[in-house]
Amino acid sequence: MDVPIAANVLGTMGAVCWSIQLIPQIIINHRRHNAIGLQPTMMMLWAWAGVPLGVYNIAEDFNIALQIQPQILTCLSLVTWIQCYHYEKNWSVLRSLMVVVPVALVMGAIQAGLVIGVGHATERDIKWPAILMAVASAALLAAGVLRHYVDVYVHRTVRGISFIFVGIDALGDVFSLISVVFQPSLDVLGMVIYGTELVLWIGIFICGAYYNFVPWLKGQYLRDGGDEAAIEDPSGASSSPEPAVNATVASGIALGELPSSTSVFRTPSGELEVMRRSTSSGNGGGEGAR
Repeated sequence: MDVPIAANVLGTMGAVCWSIQLIPQIIINHRRHNAIGLQPTMMMLWAWAGVPLGVYNIAEDFNIALQIQPQILTCLSLVTWIQCYHYEKNWSVLRSLMVVVPVALVMGAIQAGLVIGVGHATERDIKWPAILMAVASAALLAAGVLRHYVDVYVHRTVRGISFIFVGIDALGDVFSLISVVFQPSLDVLGMVIYGTELVLWIGIFICGAYYNFVPWLKGQYLRDGGDEAAIEDPSGASSSPEPAVNATVASGIALGELPSSTSVFRTPSGELEVMRRSTSSGNGGGEGAR
């Protein structure tokens, strides 16, 4: 069927946004020779999400950009995933390739088989296989983002997330969502897939405003107040006006001291684990944080 130009343009913009927010992560990892704070589980969830998403978009005859978009997501997510093992587990390039290439081939084979199977089912007006693909892709995409919610709940702060790249990813969801709306026939499940991740990213922005931006504003207000710049506790020691940002975990490492990431995907728990390893090595005469 004929696909409106608007659907093609918006789908292309969505695919570009999804690429933009992953490619810099890969480049940064390569330049730094580390993947500190990255969650390989999240990357693998997104890689697998591209399989049913690709099946659904192809079976529903979405515009070509939305059919290619899941393949881009899977490929870039796999590259980022294997970088975690190459840099953080010291896997050799050969070992990394011997792991990631078979995984990619298996994913490709599964998707090709599902495309044929779901396509035949759709031709016979059997809807449940396509619905299953839509639900699976939405669940896997959401599971990747929900990893950040776990860290926000545990640490009561949003650290290690670049809101610029979160915004780009969310913008990709917006473009893709509108592209689905412009399809010749409205596809509710397609809207649910992209809308689910978009809502979760919006939640991350809200958490960032509550846990990070509001305490920062309070800190600015107190500092501008002169004598109220520091809050004295009963013992006479001053306490920080930004407890959420400068919270200290049991290990004695302040979250406020963690380096901000230039990517979407670093989480406080991941960075804390690396800092614990580095601190232990430093106490034993080894190397410090990379």
